[in-house]
Amino acid sequence: MTESWTFRSAGQVLFGSGVIADLGKLTQRHGFKKALVITDETLVHAGVAEVAEASLAEAGIEVEVFAGGEPEPSIQIALDATDVARSFQPDAVVGVGGGSNMDLAKCVATLYIHGGSPSDYFGYDKVPGRVLPILCVPTTAGTGSEVSHSAVLTDLENEMKVSMLSDFLCPAVALVDPQLTLSCPPEVTADSGIDALVHAIEAYTAKDFDQMGEPLGYQGRFPITDAVAEKAIRLVGQNLVTACKEPDNLEARENMALAATLGGMAFSNAGVALVHALEYPMGGALHCSHGAGNGLLLPYVMRFNLPVRKEAFGRIASFLGDEVDGLSVDEAAHAAIEAVENLRHEIGIPERIRDLGGREEQLPVFAEKAFALDRLKGVNPREVSLADLEQILRDAY
Repeated sequence: MTESWTFRSAGQVLFGSGVIADLGKLTQRHGFKKALVITDETLVHAGVAEVAEASLAEAGIEVEVFAGGEPEPSIQIALDATDVARSFQPDAVVGVGGGSNMDLAKCVATLYIHGGSPSDYFGYDKVPGRVLPILCVPTTAGTGSEVSHSAVLTDLENEMKVSMLSDFLCPAVALVDPQLTLSCPPEVTADSGIDALVHAIEAYTAKDFDQMGEPLGYQGRFPITDAVAEKAIRLVGQNLVTACKEPDNLEARENMALAATLGGMAFSNAGVALVHALEYPMGGALHCSHGAGNGLLLPYVMRFNLPVRKEAFGRIASFLGDEVDGLSVDEAAHAAIEAVENLRHEIGIPERIRDLGGREEQLPVFAEKAFALDRLKGVNPREVSLADLEQILRDAY
């Protein structure tokens, strides 16, 4: 049993519209002279990567760019990017993009220093020591990777998303410029935004920290995670639909960027649970975005957890804008699930596994793979069996 908690985040968080201009000065101030930028071709063509490069170059930082980032990056891409790093010999790595690029940067930072394959570091606390300093510049509002201690890759051979968790993976700097999210198309905005909501809700309803067994990377909920998760949920409820439907609305973009960062702070400490456990095999097999898979599964997992988190769900309904005064505890709890379903529908997140191309015969396989993820099961507030997981998937099918 753990009776104490600690709060982890990036070493420095710089937030605000236009702060991308400070990337070079910030990198220089930390004493770095050569930076490998990890990004993707989409952001290169959109000119976003160039803005980051220009800021670095203006500060006298020597820059090399790896633009081979991809959605849900594979183990092979991490190895390819590390080869570029070994040739360039940077003293810092800068992840520019969504969670995929930032996670790829974390993998490169690890492999460059410690060698081997990403699979050597899957799981909790497998990274043996400090990695190459990481700076993260998110261009989507969702993953919270800029403040987290985790990195997710896709194991194509096993059709499974896999993660590395280590305090050494916390970025030295998170530079969050909401203006960079203006280039996100509506689908990416929706997928990313619902992902931020999943992070916040799973953290807010996680097992209490003093009820956790041996921590495997997460600590359960505690006062700071409750505070940042609540704020993240409120911001998503008030701004996600607007950000999707009015993509140039900077106020909504700023609020969603803040929601994503706060959600990242919440989940990287309290933890994520069954939504993520089920999404890892489902997303790995169906090749959906992490956000779409999480958003699809969220209300079904909430329905499973409802018996042990009714009061917390009632508060979530209120955070999402529902009027719960006068409702019973049960009614308010159900209102939270309905609010999530309504939000999911309004922004176009798929609502059934079959909508992603999933087949019914795949469900038992997804359940078995999810059941093996003890780290995520251990955060969930309600004990879960293999049969429970399969039933959640059948309900979602």
